[in-house]
Amino acid sequence: MQLAIAAGVAVLATGLFLAPLSEQLDDQAMRRALAIAQTTAAQPQVAEDLSETRPSRGGPVQTEAERIRKATGAEYIVIMDKHGVRWSHANPAEIGKVVSTDPSDALAGRDVMEIDDGTLGRSARGKVPLRGENGRIVGAVSVGIEYDSVRDRLVRAIPGLFAYAGGALAVGALAAYLISRRVQRQTRDLAFSDISALLAEREAMLHSIREGVVALDRNGRIRLLNDEAQRLLTLGPEAIGAPLDEALGEGRTTDVLAGRVTGTDLLTVRGQRVLVANRMPTDDGGAVATLRDRTELERLGRELDSTRGLIDALRAKDHEHANHLHTLLGLLELEMYDDAVDFVGETVGAHRATAEQLTEKLHDPLVAALLVGKVAVAAERGVSLRVSDDTRLPDRLIDPQGLVTIVGNLVDNALDAAVGSAQACVEVVLRADVRSVELRVRDSGPGVPPEKRELIFTEGWSTKEPPAHGKRGIGLALVRRLAERQGGTARAGESPGGGAEFTVVLPEALTEPDLSHAEEPR
Repeated sequence: MQLAIAAGVAVLATGLFLAPLSEQLDDQAMRRALAIAQTTAAQPQVAEDLSETRPSRGGPVQTEAERIRKATGAEYIVIMDKHGVRWSHANPAEIGKVVSTDPSDALAGRDVMEIDDGTLGRSARGKVPLRGENGRIVGAVSVGIEYDSVRDRLVRAIPGLFAYAGGALAVGALAAYLISRRVQRQTRDLAFSDISALLAEREAMLHSIREGVVALDRNGRIRLLNDEAQRLLTLGPEAIGAPLDEALGEGRTTDVLAGRVTGTDLLTVRGQRVLVANRMPTDDGGAVATLRDRTELERLGRELDSTRGLIDALRAKDHEHANHLHTLLGLLELEMYDDAVDFVGETVGAHRATAEQLTEKLHDPLVAALLVGKVAVAAERGVSLRVSDDTRLPDRLIDPQGLVTIVGNLVDNALDAAVGSAQACVEVVLRADVRSVELRVRDSGPGVPPEKRELIFTEGWSTKEPPAHGKRGIGLALVRRLAERQGGTARAGESPGGGAEFTVVLPEALTEPDLSHAEEPR
């Protein structure tokens, strides 16, 4: 295709050059003939000889005209009187005869340039008036340039022109070949139809997958948004080409997509949606980010965690209820009916009071249910699990499943550490600010030495023997990973009572409070 274009351009350029060249050569020949005629007419002796002599083959007019013709290379120089009779001619036999072309314009005092046919054939002519000493017109001078010589100049110019056109075509062909090779390398030798098909498949795939895809260029501008990304980020197609900061505004979502926050499976919030983002840089300085909607899994996660909590609680209650039934059966067999009634009332009241106290402090049902179950598990293991009076948690958690995982892992580790210690106890403190949540879990165990307070968050590190069904050392690592994904921190320290204290801070764990539905003060 490129070679055909180069050849077409060369042919077109050659034709466009040749078209005016013939006219230019004709014009040059006519102007040359006119100049020779003007030079001849400007000699006073010619006009004087024309007035004083007769037309003859050896006359002074013929002699002078032939001298000038031979010197200039003209085809003929005809000097005529006022009646159009020739006094000179290249063919002496024509002297004394009337000219074959109309001399009226020249005899009227006008210069004439033309291409015309005469006795010697087709020629480029120039005619001028011949004036005497007083300026009166006494005749005219007609000079002809052989037309074949003009055509010969044109023909002689064509080979050189074709040589230049051929050279230009050769350069164009070489450039076309080099460009073609480069394009083939860049497109991996794919045909245009293959590239078009790949592009169509890419567009169909990007817009059909249920995962948001955002592509950025090296300047941080959005260059691609598939349908799912537009839905998750509440953006329209007009956002393509806009800077990321301008399209999304300030916030954690923008920082994550721009790469200012690094990591994998980073949690971020856009509107009412909790998103999991991953970002991969590209070779051209841009990046591609993927987004998954975490909110769609929230209901299933709540149900799964509730089921797990229920199973743990039922397992703990199984032994506790068996002991209570045995005690109640003994009181009835001893006919101590009043004591049996009191025992039943105390047992039921204690459990009801614990549940009510937790739900008053923890308005998120998932976290409250978890701690109710953990209280029962702790009681079975001989550990007192308390929730601090300072605990307050509203029902505005962005990621309740993540907080349940953090609380569950820390409480389980605390129970393991507190078992067997004097006055075994575990205390949980949950405080909420406008957007942040702070969690503290203290235990009465042996504590964590200062040199190991960072090591314990390493995945695979544990002080316990690995169980047969799995591996240990992932609980605290998971706690820190979940905290960092939400932009928070997790650290270990020393409890005021001498055991360990784990503190987790989540700066953006809560949604903005809805003032129109704010709870009335109790």
